[in-house]
Amino acid sequence: MKQVLRASLVMFICLTLITGVLYPLLVTGIGHTFFPAQIAGSLIRKNGVMIGSALIGQDFHSPQYFWGRPSATGPYPNNAAASSGSNLGPLNPALADVVTTRYKQYQSSGFPETPVPVELLTASASGLDPDISPAAALYQVNRVAKVRQMDIDQLKALIANNTIPRQFGILGEPRLNVLALNLALDEMASVQK
Repeated sequence: MKQVLRASLVMFICLTLITGVLYPLLVTGIGHTFFPAQIAGSLIRKNGVMIGSALIGQDFHSPQYFWGRPSATGPYPNNAAASSGSNLGPLNPALADVVTTRYKQYQSSGFPETPVPVELLTASASGLDPDISPAAALYQVNRVAKVRQMDIDQLKALIANNTIPRQFGILGEPRLNVLALNLALDEMASVQK
């Protein structure tokens, strides 16, 4: 019995050291060596100040910026500590009410005749999606151009230049990171002044 207990204890300690200490240190070391930005949270800095992450959506509501997807992390939008879906199914009346409210908000922002892209009306599964489609960005071009008094063609070129293509040319859909797009928009506006 003592031999079995001692062998079990030795195996427990060995596996704890391997899986609880050595493996995490190895993976962390590989991450720091080959993926330093990603292991640090894909942080975006402006003038040395951390302003967000490329992985977590930001809450933009000013008409001078492009807006991202709605967040399901109430009461504070894009709160990574409260990441979850809305859990509202397609037949749930609460989802219909939320989508109708968002639709009216977009229609009142100056585009009564244009259909609103669906991702601007519905939250993503995590509620933290940082990206929108080129169609969702183009939907907002007139509003941003009017508020910033910028040329629409320049904004369309900005969208095209910031569009991230499909991964490996086949996976996913083309998309734009809203924070990166808005930072490029601010930079373009400051250059024009």
